[in-house]
Amino acid sequence: MKTKAKRLIAIVAGGNSSEYEVSLRSAEGLYSFFDHERYEVYIVVMKDLDWHVELGEGVTTPVDRNDFSFEQGGERRRFDYAYITVHGTPGENGILQGYFDLLHIPYSTSDVLVEALTFDKYALNNYLRSFGVTVADSILLIKGHEHEVSREEIIERIGLPCFVKPVADGSSFGISKVKTVEQLQPALEKAFKQNNKIMIERFMDGTEVTVACYKTREKTVVLPVTEIVTDNEFFDYDAKYNGEVDEITPARISPELTSALQAETSRIYDLLLCNGIIRIDYIVTKNADNSDCINLLEINTTPGMTAASLVPQMVAVSDTDMATVLSDIIENQF
Repeated sequence: MKTKAKRLIAIVAGGNSSEYEVSLRSAEGLYSFFDHERYEVYIVVMKDLDWHVELGEGVTTPVDRNDFSFEQGGERRRFDYAYITVHGTPGENGILQGYFDLLHIPYSTSDVLVEALTFDKYALNNYLRSFGVTVADSILLIKGHEHEVSREEIIERIGLPCFVKPVADGSSFGISKVKTVEQLQPALEKAFKQNNKIMIERFMDGTEVTVACYKTREKTVVLPVTEIVTDNEFFDYDAKYNGEVDEITPARISPELTSALQAETSRIYDLLLCNGIIRIDYIVTKNADNSDCINLLEINTTPGMTAASLVPQMVAVSDTDMATVLSDIIENQF
């Protein structure tokens, strides 16, 4: 009897953003997590128009972007599935998803619209607010029009301290915590170097937590809540990737708050019609009556998968494993 061929999986990494190196590290992590008895897996690295498949031992071969195929041993091979781990553009904003849609190749993330929406933090916040999701008040500034909102208006509405951040970027590049009026202008200039649209967001004093979730036709998996504790001003790049943080899983919160966070994550997943695994970051503050208030910070639709990343940590203390998670996500689309 002829042995059934393994699915040919591309872990697509790299991209054109400041998160290029982080993406490559995520690809290595994913490669180590895959069930290689079940799948034939290759890392595809892309940067601008240079796309190539890593064949091992430093050998690479170009990707034919006409059909997402490559040549190996004189044979033309076409990938069955793309596991996208490009953080930032073009993998987290819908561009790459549109390419795979045209080729009818299934992929691991949500679709073009959802990716574009979740990549734009300001648009996402205002969209989800209409469904009762609590988000911090913020002001949008567009490059070339930033002087239409005075610094006095910003301080009066948003207050100090506040956060200045690019609307579309990741790994906390370009983000500043502004404590004084004098720090505002340098923070705006820093953020504008990353993106033409930036937002000034009200500071929320509370407990930072994060929750990951994925769904298939058969089941919903919401992973344990992780608590983020750092002595840095916020969960910045060094906290995320250079160990300047304590990531505590499960979080040191009540069972009731844990259930509420997991339920909200599942609800948002459904509201957006997400696909694959997402991770949602929250700040839990206190209401006037001392009850908990869950505030959404951002949604990561291509969460990091490095050895230091949060999702693998959550999975490690759950009743599943990374190989099963990845297989669930892939097989759900076949």
